[in-house]
Amino acid sequence: MRTVNEEARWAKKVEFMEKSFACYAEYGLNNVGMKSVSQACGCNVASLYQYFENQDDLIIQSTEYCMSKVEDEFMAKAPKDVEDLWRFIDEIPYWTAENHGKKYRLMYQVYTQPKYREYGQKFFKGVDERYMEYAKSLEGKLGIPCEKITPLIFILIRACVHYALFEDEFYLKSQIDVLKEALTLFIEKYNAK
Repeated sequence: MRTVNEEARWAKKVEFMEKSFACYAEYGLNNVGMKSVSQACGCNVASLYQYFENQDDLIIQSTEYCMSKVEDEFMAKAPKDVEDLWRFIDEIPYWTAENHGKKYRLMYQVYTQPKYREYGQKFFKGVDERYMEYAKSLEGKLGIPCEKITPLIFILIRACVHYALFEDEFYLKSQIDVLKEALTLFIEKYNAK
């Protein structure tokens, strides 16, 4: 259990992570130093070092925290039943691009750098686990085995992220069309029993 001081410290750290991540997302990882981040956070550089070991630590922690929040928002919009499935598939790529495109660009900028790659691997391992758990929760609602749902979730996520990064309608449409076709076939196959 956190004390009041620990809760206040955590709240300030979250504020710094969110503001610094937004700053990096807006201006690019290579164009922002600690002075710019401290200005975006409304503090001095020394204050940031009370919460983060160095700039790398700030980048790693803020990326993980902020992208986990993006994932939570995404999952909160996820369909709860078959009737809502088609709406979700049609809307979510555009919602993702509009609300989180800059964040995805930054996340890939961070996690594809050799010095941060291991953190990206750890983050995406957690993403894989969370999406597999979500697929298990959908199994009974959709009547499709989670082993079939999980790769379809990954296809949808990849299509959304790619669209958020590049706004490539052709790529998005081809992925979504195949996804819908596969879902239709699975729904017919597994719900016909």
